[in-house]
Amino acid sequence: MSIQELQHIITEELFFFEKDPKKEVEKEAVNASTVSEKPRSLPKTVHIEAATPPKEEIKPEPLSVRGNFEKGILVLHEEPELKPEVMDMLVKMINAVGHSMNEVGLLSSKELEGRTLADLYDLNAHIVLKFGRLKHPINALPASDYQIHMEKETEYLFADALTTISEDKVLKGKLWNTLKILFNIAKK
Repeated sequence: MSIQELQHIITEELFFFEKDPKKEVEKEAVNASTVSEKPRSLPKTVHIEAATPPKEEIKPEPLSVRGNFEKGILVLHEEPELKPEVMDMLVKMINAVGHSMNEVGLLSSKELEGRTLADLYDLNAHIVLKFGRLKHPINALPASDYQIHMEKETEYLFADALTTISEDKVLKGKLWNTLKILFNIAKK
């Protein structure tokens, strides 16, 4: 038992009294081999401090996504808030791949800051679309921009920031071509 456990059983103070030092010297001469294994002296008083309960690990609240997130499609975006024209482009893009915004969850870089990959995995997303730069360990995944990356049972697509894509026709085309592959959209 540890001292912390003993303090609940023995409630009074304990004292250690040394034996007569002269007799101890005689004993040492006779039992030299056994004495070498034992400590020569112990503290006279042993104080048992009140045990402090172990600190409970404070777990952060689970990530809360915006949207219904019905189909496990997670959109991570760099911008703190999406401008109406950028949001409109995102809605059209999601609709074009045969899904609705009810099936999507949104998280901004700011909402992800200080969170771990485990926090993200706890959301159980099936598809993660990461747009722009995020201050998050997800960046460590070996995914290239505009390439589909599979990790366990989740598919990842990393691309430029939504604001940048909304202003660049070439990037829109590049994103659309990758989304068609990701969502199995047949060419018409």
